[in-house]
Amino acid sequence: MHIVICVKQVPDTETKIRVKDGQLDHSETKYVVNPYDEYAIEEGLRIKETLGEGKITLVSTGPERAKDALKSGLAVGADEAIHLLDKAFEGSDPYATALILSKALQKLDYDIVFCGKQGVDEDHAQVGIILAELLDIPHVSVVTELEISDDVRSVVTHREVEGGHAVVETSLPVVITAQKGLNEPRYASIKGIMAVKKKVIPEWNAAEIGVEENAVGVESARITFTEVTLPPDRAGCRVFDEDPAQDAAKVAHLLRDEAKIL
Repeated sequence: MHIVICVKQVPDTETKIRVKDGQLDHSETKYVVNPYDEYAIEEGLRIKETLGEGKITLVSTGPERAKDALKSGLAVGADEAIHLLDKAFEGSDPYATALILSKALQKLDYDIVFCGKQGVDEDHAQVGIILAELLDIPHVSVVTELEISDDVRSVVTHREVEGGHAVVETSLPVVITAQKGLNEPRYASIKGIMAVKKKVIPEWNAAEIGVEENAVGVESARITFTEVTLPPDRAGCRVFDEDPAQDAAKVAHLLRDEAKIL
């Protein structure tokens, strides 16, 4: 079985957001593997271990620093990684990103494609679903439980729906987007970290995967950010620490006469 996992590098959620000239300032940003992609990687590893055979390939599109995300996945046990790297890819929206990934996957034989349910940077939650449509294969999103059939030809998944969960069975190949709760991602071992230093991550550009440069990147984007601003500062609070009855009367006055909500 060949398992392909799409990996994205995102800003660490603990990074302080800075805005400069109407755009995000990433000069001091620390980057990590997208948390939902970590569940995808872990599930791929568990499937391979359960079956006792298979190969796991990580694929990522992003700038040079995205190799760090791929190395993190290799360190926990993935077999190989491919970096889709081209200046033409920069600024791609979810559709263009899915198009780039689909072109790369068409060069691979695969049984299951995993993605995180969304990237925690822009929260589009679209790439995995669009990817499945472009590949013309089934997809199941926000999966919290997964089981491969004995004949390794289909998969039964449990996915979140409002007010409960749904059980979906589908044939392979399939695109799965991983939700929190699917598993508990493992940590890389010292041996795994050291082994990554010897691995060479190949780079594929637009020409190598057969994608037209004008079909991706900023110029093709259907979604663009025109300006980024921080939320307005909150007004200061008022503290009442006198007699409870008097305090209640003051609060009622403020809600009625100033906030106008009573």
